Amino acid sequence: MNYKIRNATKNDMVDVLSLIKELALFEKEENAVEVTVKDLQRDGFGDNPAFHCFVAEANNKIEGLALVYNRYSTWKGKIIHLEDLIVSEKMRGSGLGTALLNEVVKYGHNLGVKRINWEVIDWNEPAIAFYEKKGAKVLRDWDVVQLSEEGIKNYIAKL
Repeated sequence: MNYKIRNATKNDMVDVLSLIKELALFEKEENAVEVTVKDLQRDGFGDNPAFHCFVAEANNKIEGLALVYNRYSTWKGKIIHLEDLIVSEKMRGSGLGTALLNEVVKYGHNLGVKRINWEVIDWNEPAIAFYEKKGAKVLRDWDVVQLSEEGIKNYIAKL
């Protein structure tokens, strides 16, 4: 397999969004994606980027991505969050996921972070096995908590 892992560019965001939508379909949330190419370009490539993205190219086509952003832990200090590691369905098992995760870990190490966090959906056993094989600890006793845009508005309205 001949592939290349590199930093994403603004022009890659069309392909990045396509992979995001493919993941949403896989996770049975195909109508949940609201972000646009314009959002990704604005948010990832301005003076103060909200995220850093790596892409995996195979045969001159983007077939995978890893999107990370900075966080801060009150217990550990600087950490990064891996929002998504996506490999196109046809390329799963090809080594692209490992190559992308390797790049994220090297990136975090170079930043001097104390931890890299991410979530995995509980029924995606192949992904869970992949992460555990790489040495990640899957915390099955923690629940993810979210407040949606509508929830934020409702919360504010009650203040």
